Amino acid sequence: MFAMSSRIAGQATEANDAMNVKDPSLGWMIGFLFLVCFVGLFALVPLRKVMIIDYGLSYPSGTATATLINGFHTPQGAKEAKEQVKTLGRYSLVSFLWGLFKWFYTAGDDCGFESFPSLGLEAYERKFYFSFSPIYVGVGMICPYIINVSILLGGILSWGLMWPLIEKKKGSWYPATAKGSDLHGLQGYKQPRGGARSRCPVPV
Repeated sequence: MFAMSSRIAGQATEANDAMNVKDPSLGWMIGFLFLVCFVGLFALVPLRKVMIIDYGLSYPSGTATATLINGFHTPQGAKEAKEQVKTLGRYSLVSFLWGLFKWFYTAGDDCGFESFPSLGLEAYERKFYFSFSPIYVGVGMICPYIINVSILLGGILSWGLMWPLIEKKKGSWYPATAKGSDLHGLQGYKQPRGGARSRCPVPV
């Protein structure tokens, strides 16, 4: 909400007008947060009736928590939970040490193992390279195969096909003088997918 204020807008070079600026007062913020909270509450009740009561779908977080708690109260579950905690601690330590090792070999944004052109320089220019990150490995192990495949195919289609085709429209679809990080340029087409990140490597 504070990003809407005139003080922040004064630091921008565009869209600095009355339609895009709102200086939130304390009463306005309380009212806004009150409304947002109750909208979520009122939407939750009908969604619960349709999804959980009518369709009988299990609530993922609650089901997972209940299964974990029930597992603690059985001899086999307690032993398994202890092994899980040990494994989690072991690999958390490995991840920390690997991150520390990478940190010593990183001198800037485009330096170190995170930006190593493992698939070739041309692929690296298109943001295709192997990310030496245990986080991607862990997420890939947790997620179903269909999610991993869809993310990989989506990354290949967007970064390998769509953005190179849009890049050829420079001067037609967007100004030819726009820099790579300018939202009026190619980055403006990437922004809805990649959020605020300008570098979004495709995990292989």
